[in-house]
Amino acid sequence: MLDLKFIRENAGAVKHAVDVKGVNLDIDELLRLDRELVDLKQRVEAMQAERNANAKLVPKATPEERPTLIQRGKDLAEEIKALDPALRAHEDNLKQLLLRVPNIPHASVPVGRDDSENVELRREGQLPTFDFTPLDHVDLLEKQGWSDPERVARVSGSRSYLLKGEAVMLEMAVLMFAMDFLSGRGFTPLSTTALARPEAFVGSGHFPGGEDQVYKIEGDELMLAGTAEVPVNSLYAGEQLSLEGLPIAYAAISAAFRSEAGSAGRDVRGLIRVHEFRKVEQYVLCRADEPEALDWFGKILGNAEALLAALELPYRVVQNCTGDMGAGKVLMYDIETWVPSEEKYRETHSCSYLGDWQARRTGLRYRDEHGKLVYAHTLNNTGIAAPRILVPLLENHQQADGTIRVPEALRPYLGGKAVLGQPVR
Repeated sequence: MLDLKFIRENAGAVKHAVDVKGVNLDIDELLRLDRELVDLKQRVEAMQAERNANAKLVPKATPEERPTLIQRGKDLAEEIKALDPALRAHEDNLKQLLLRVPNIPHASVPVGRDDSENVELRREGQLPTFDFTPLDHVDLLEKQGWSDPERVARVSGSRSYLLKGEAVMLEMAVLMFAMDFLSGRGFTPLSTTALARPEAFVGSGHFPGGEDQVYKIEGDELMLAGTAEVPVNSLYAGEQLSLEGLPIAYAAISAAFRSEAGSAGRDVRGLIRVHEFRKVEQYVLCRADEPEALDWFGKILGNAEALLAALELPYRVVQNCTGDMGAGKVLMYDIETWVPSEEKYRETHSCSYLGDWQARRTGLRYRDEHGKLVYAHTLNNTGIAAPRILVPLLENHQQADGTIRVPEALRPYLGGKAVLGQPVR
């Protein structure tokens, strides 16, 4: 959410953000509604002032004057009451429009329509070369007896997954490694629920607009979040934070759920796009200082890159264009990891800086050095998402006999094993 005063004074910049981010919103309509609301409030305030002044005259009035003054007070009360529905409707409508106003993208963000116009910044790591015909992750799991997609589909429907044996241990190892790694870099470990109330989704910016991606708990006012960002962003909702307590940096692990509405026919094979997964999320709440926030952006991006480097996976970093960065983002980079079977990079991490856009929605404020109440800035980035990360991990580290070489960093989490699986070729 942007400050209404900022929108009034920078309507051109906000309209540009609406245009380049592809948001369906009429800023002129919002400003018109704002002016009407201001006029309504001024009318109500004027009548209230007259009513108060009139009430003070009644005790001093003559018997002849008093009935007229009393009646005028009643008339004013009725007029004020009659305006209340319009006032509330304008306030509600304006709030709904404000929730849809996108953030202003950073000057460095390329203008583009969708992910096809994202800009590659760099590539890291060496692409694997195989002296045998490599398998995709689905075949590797099947040959090792590490999955059972047909049985889990009968239980949970399509886009569910089930891992068995050493694949389970590998998934747990990756998650535990990420938590240890981020903890070692000063992030407080946090285990959180995926359950959240609708207002938490509004606070994070997933609502309005992303309702079709969320599973709802029938008969309850709870929903299942697709990232720990949603509940963590609301942990301090409405609280006044202490300047000394900032920054707050969490490595938050949780289950995650996404309905994947609108993705029919995409990535139906394997572990790329499943409804339920586990994720370690980096979340930072810092002072309202862009240079400090951009420094944090570099840190959380660097953490994600270091995790991939430790897993010995080749990847590339891309800068998201305006049409692929989401309404609330000031700056967004994706990290895409190499998937040999597809001969392309696939998105595994997303790094975002949102300025005070989330903090205004959630009420995350603190008093700065001058005692002024200001909204904090927020950032988030994937640490590791499983099972998606298993796709490049299995495929890049497969060996000619169908076994999987374990990267050095993961071996302590797997009882020292350097290889997983049995020869199957």
